[in-house]
This record gives sequence, C-alpha cells and structure tokens, in this order.
Amino acid sequence: GKEARYCLCWAQIMSSDFSHATPPSADAYPRAILEWLALAHGRTGAEDAGELCRQLRLLRESPIPTGQRIDLLDLLHKHAERIVNAEFPTLREITLPVPRRVRQRGGTIQEILEMLVQEYLNTLAELFDPQRKTSLMAPAEALAQAMQGIGWHIRLSQLIAAPAGVGIWRQLHATYRTARRLGLADTPGRDDGPSVQQTYIQILLAAIAQPASFSSSELAFIADYIATSVRFIDIFENPPLDRTGVFWLDLDQDFPACALTRRMPGGDTLALYFACDLVARDIREHLAALTKGASAADLELPPFADTPAGRGVLRRLGQLWGQPKTRKFPRRRQSYRVNLCAGLEQLWHLIRHRENEGQISEWMVTNESPDGYSLMHMSGPTAHVRVGDIVAVQPTGERAERIPNWHVGIVRWAISENPEHIELGMQQLASHAIAAEVIRPQESEAGNLTALILPEIPPMRNSPALVAPAGRLSEQDKRLILLIENDHFGVREVRPTAITEQTSSIEIFSVAPDERL
Repeated sequence: GKEARYCLCWAQIMSSDFSHATPPSADAYPRAILEWLALAHGRTGAEDAGELCRQLRLLRESPIPTGQRIDLLDLLHKHAERIVNAEFPTLREITLPVPRRVRQRGGTIQEILEMLVQEYLNTLAELFDPQRKTSLMAPAEALAQAMQGIGWHIRLSQLIAAPAGVGIWRQLHATYRTARRLGLADTPGRDDGPSVQQTYIQILLAAIAQPASFSSSELAFIADYIATSVRFIDIFENPPLDRTGVFWLDLDQDFPACALTRRMPGGDTLALYFACDLVARDIREHLAALTKGASAADLELPPFADTPAGRGVLRRLGQLWGQPKTRKFPRRRQSYRVNLCAGLEQLWHLIRHRENEGQISEWMVTNESPDGYSLMHMSGPTAHVRVGDIVAVQPTGERAERIPNWHVGIVRWAISENPEHIELGMQQLASHAIAAEVIRPQESEAGNLTALILPEIPPMRNSPALVAPAGRLSEQDKRLILLIENDHFGVREVRPTAITEQTSSIEIFSVAPDERL
C-alpha cells in the first residue's frame, strides 16, 4: 500500500550514502529531516505545523541530488497530508469571526502547502535537464502533488470563510498550463490517483459553487460529492455552443472560473471553457431518487446526502452549476446602520416577546438591492450568525422606521478576512414575520414546534411560507395546525405544498390552507 511504499522509501534514504553526492557537511540537513520525521511519524495534530515548516526550509537549503530531494519531499508531503486531513474536521463547527488561534493555525498550514507546492515545481527544471535520463512519470507526479497542495490551500480558505491568498489562483492555472503543455494533464497521479486535470476541475467546481454561501459541514459534503460522484469534465478551447452551464477561465488571471451567462471573456482573452450541464443532470437524478426513498448508500453518495441539508445542497448545486443566473438588480451603495437578530429561536422570541431583545448586534449596510443587503459587522455578538440561517434586520438612526419592523431574510454568504471583521450577504424574504407554534396532529406527542410565518410577496412568493428548524417537518405532512399569538390568539390549519429552501439550520415550506376546512 501507499504507507508501505513510503516506509520503503524512508529506509532507502536512511541507508543512502550522502557523502558520495555532496560534501560531508551537506549530509547534516537530510539526516536532521529524517530524524524529525522518525519522531513525528504517526502524529496527526496541527502542533507539528510550525516544525514541519522548519524542515521544509532545511530541505530547501540542502544541496542534494534531485532524486533524493523528491524522496524527502514526498515524506514531508505525507506528514503534511496527515496534518491537513486532521485539520479539516475541526473547522466544521466554527463560528464567525473565526478565532485568531484557528486562523493562525490555518495560516501556518497554508504556508507549509505553499512551500511544498513550490518545492515540487522547482524539481521540474532538473527533471527536464537534457543531460538527465528520466521518464515523464516523475514530472507528472510532481505536478499532481503540486496541484493537490494548491487545492488544500484553497479549501482551507473556504472553510474559514476567507478569500484565497493573493496569487494562489494564478499558480493553480500555471500548474495546469504546464501539465497541459507537456501533455501530462490526463496522466494518472501517484498510485492511480486523480490526474492534474481531474484535480483542477474538482477545485474549479468547488469554487464556482460559491463556497461563501455554504456552512463548513456543507462544504465538506460538496468536496466529498465532487470527489466521488461527479463525472469527468472536459476542458475546451472554444465555448461548447450545444451545452448549458458553461464556464470560462483565463489562465493569466488570479481568479477562478466565471459563468458565461454572467460575463463574457474579453476579446484578447485566451480563455478555456467547461460545461456542467451533464453534472447538473446527474444531480437532478440523485435528488429524484432520494425523494423517492433511496438512501445515500444505495446511490453511492456521501452520507450527508440523506439529511435535509444535504438535499438542499444538491438542489443548489444543480442550479449553480447547471443554470448559473445573472444578477437581477443593480446594487446601490449605502452607509446606514441596522440592528440584526440571527437564528430561528432568537428571532422567534424577539417577535413573540418584543420587550426581550435577546442577541442583538449592530451592522452597517454597505449596499442593497430589492433582493437584499450586504452588511459589515460593527459591534455585538456574532455567535448565532451562520450561513444558511434565518436573520432579521431593523434600521436605526436616521433610517429608523416610524413603526419599527424586523425585515426577515436568510444569510446567503459570509466572509471574514481577519478575526475582527465579518461581512455577510442577506437575501430578503419578507418585510416582517409572525411567530407561530406548529402542532402536527399525527405526531402530537412530539410537542409544539417553534416556526415563523412569512407573508406572500407577489411576484416573488405567491403564497405564505413557513420557516422551521431543519429536519422537523416534511412535504409529506398532510396537515399542520399553527398557533399564533400576536395582538390576539389565532389558529390556522395548513398543509405544506413545496419545500423552497433547505440548509443545515432551517427549511422553508410554501403552505396553503387545508382543503378540508
């Protein structure tokens, strides 16, 4: 197996006589690296990240032959892989802003990855030396390892809701361009791993899925789904006119791919293209099967697909990849303050008991459109703010309304460039909401469920909607009783007609009056 191969490689290096290739003093660095690897073998924690950076610097300073350099680099890469794979799960439940220690640890790991990538790319010059007899397999493996390292770097940024580092996309494009120029883009990676082009497409797919609009657990599912369930995607030099869901990329720019429907490449751009319509069709088929009762295991999908949030992610991926939309309305720059309440429970209590303000924070509206707002955090708690959750804002100061009201929406994206800074995008759902309790007659012993009723807003929404905690209600529920205590007590009987939103936090159902009334 792979671990056995590395152990064999390790033994070969330990038995190597470095003095034949280098002066005696040059032996010290490689042996120091090997001694550290022996001590660190099997450890997975991020506490080794700083020391691993030091070992990579030692390797960079070591005047050893390229073959031995690659062997050492592979061992260091293997240890970095353990650190990265141990770090990803710890980022699934973080809140915004990301704590400073988490961001610093992530920054150290990204520094390791940058060094690994650069070291692999540096080996290419010697591997293609005309005086050196070598197969093209070694360059293909070096390019695949570099591509994987860049992918991990970008994914770490996505998980901590931060922009990718300056130049990282350009380096990704340059690595793919090199592999393409050398005819190695489709060569399988080490141990039959993904080729450079497969890894490249996987990274691009995750990026065009708008990662800032998903929670960390949803991003982990997207990565698993792309790796295990997405078909091979071709890259074209000309736009495929018979396809939909077409995206283009410029290998000279520091940006991921862009949907052709949103923006066309410039006339002097040497663009490449790929289409996601077939992937979107596969997603629709997976969703249809899940809706009919198939399990994620039956479909060979990641287990998260069995959850309401997983189905919601698939529904959004089908739209983002297969039917990328243009912006409906222009944004207007603004600069006024609002109070924000986040979370279904918090907002329910705020509406039901207006004298109890709960977890309120202050934000600045930086731009707005009829669809919603972009907000920048000013002060107050943010632990309840999560992508995909329900929130409400209320203008203050000069923009305060004569009759104060809470405008309800959903957090569509969030970014945090540093521990003191958060920005989020809120899609507006309603100008107000009604707090309700839901009784399910068929499960009356389960107790009442807190929910919000959103009024219809033609033409955006032609029927009322019900916001409930994720996984508590179903489209198959035939009858729901809503208890409303506003200015007076009221009872409504409704039935869900369709589900319009599913996230890790909430689900939104369109509802209609029970026909039996």
